[in-house]
Amino acid sequence: MNSEQLEKIRTGSGFIAALDQSGGSTPKALKAYGIEESQYNGDDEMFDRIHEMRTRIITSQSFSGSRILGAILFENTMDRSIDGMSSSDYLWSIKGVVPFLKVDKGLADEQHGVQVMKPIDGLDGLLDKASENNIFGTKMRSVIKSADEDGINAVVDQQFEIGNRILQAGLMPIIEPEVDIHSPEKSACEGLMRDAIMRNLELLSGGDAVMLKLTLPEEDNFYSGLVESEKILRVVALSGGYSREEANARMSRNSGVVASFSRALTEGLSAQQSQSDFDSLLDSSIQSIFDASNT
Repeated sequence: MNSEQLEKIRTGSGFIAALDQSGGSTPKALKAYGIEESQYNGDDEMFDRIHEMRTRIITSQSFSGSRILGAILFENTMDRSIDGMSSSDYLWSIKGVVPFLKVDKGLADEQHGVQVMKPIDGLDGLLDKASENNIFGTKMRSVIKSADEDGINAVVDQQFEIGNRILQAGLMPIIEPEVDIHSPEKSACEGLMRDAIMRNLELLSGGDAVMLKLTLPEEDNFYSGLVESEKILRVVALSGGYSREEANARMSRNSGVVASFSRALTEGLSAQQSQSDFDSLLDSSIQSIFDASNT
C-alpha cells in the first residue's frame, strides 16, 4: 500500500469522487448528462460515452488533488486510458488523486429488509489486477431498507468478510452498507448497523484498518465513535439520492466525515456545455462539497 496515498487519505482535506456507475446505472448517469439511449448502440458504445464523460471530468482543470482525495472507478474505467496513461496512473501521477476500484457485482434480491452483495466471482484475480494498476483501495456496496437485525448483521458481516480478503491482498477496503434514505426506519437501521460495525471492528487483526462509506445519518455526529476509531482510516458519506444542497447541509453537520458523492458531484453537468461552462460548474460543485467535507 502506497504510504503517500495512505497519508493523504488519512489526513488530507477534501473528498472522494465516486465515478463508478457500472452497467445497470450507466444509462441513467448518461441521461442526466444529456446523452439519450438513442445516441449509442450496445454496451461498448455506452461505455465509450461514459468514459468520455469521466475523462472530461478528470481532465478538467477544476479536478485535482488540492480538493479531491480520491476517485472510485469501476473495472471498465480502470482498463482504459486517459491522455495515453492508464486511468489510475493518470489520477495519481497527474492529478494527485488516489485511485479506488469498485469490486462488487451488484445486489442480490431483497431478503430480511436488506440486499447483500451478489457473489463476487473472480475477486482474487480482480484484486491482483487492481494491484498491477496501482489501485490503492476498493469499494463494495450493500443496501439496508428495514431495521431487521438479522438482515443488517448479514450485510455488515459479509462486507467485513470480503474486506478481510481485500486487506490480505494489500488493498484498502471501503465498506459500504448503505441505509436507504427513504426507509421509514432509517434511524433504527443506523443504530443496528453501527452496532454491527463496532462488533466486526473488534475482530479485525491488530493494526488493520478499513474505510467506511455510510449514508448521512438522521442524528448529527451519530458516527463520531467510528470517525475516532483507530481501526477506521476514514469515514466517508454517500449522497444517497439527496440533492447536492441537502447532502452538503447534512455533511457540514457531521464533523470528521467527508463526502464520497456520485450523482451529487455531477449534478448539472451536461455534454452540451461549453468547456468553460463545464469547468465553471464543476469547480463550484467541487468547492461546495469540499467546504461541507471540511467542517
